[in-house]
Amino acid sequence: MYTIGKVATLAGVSPDTLRYYEKEHLIQPASKTEAGYRLYDDEAVHRIRFIKTAQHCGFTLSDIHELLTLKQANSACCEDVRSMAIEKKLHIAHKLQALKAMSCALDELIQRCAGGEAATDECPILEALENSLSEVAR
Repeated sequence: MYTIGKVATLAGVSPDTLRYYEKEHLIQPASKTEAGYRLYDDEAVHRIRFIKTAQHCGFTLSDIHELLTLKQANSACCEDVRSMAIEKKLHIAHKLQALKAMSCALDELIQRCAGGEAATDECPILEALENSLSEVAR
């Protein structure tokens, strides 16, 4: 059994993160001492690492809760998990498209501006942003 500080170190997270995961019902202590200190087992360390890996893949804590529920459900199958992974992948692809569009828009704005010592009221970037806002308002 591990204290919250020890399990946090083993799992590579902070004690506050563990408390948050506990609040979100993603982990729970195996027991408590008479003084009320939380004690965690090896399964908690394993679960925290699972959570961190899933987050690295783009899953939210809500998604992870669902994945953990699917993992324990007798009626669930691998296809259920695969569907979640596909949905996440599509969401990430959409975000990438949006980020690429933003990057292109910024490239255009940067090309319009040579920089230098001109006053900001003559800045082509600010002017373009200002004009776009006034066109949207019409």
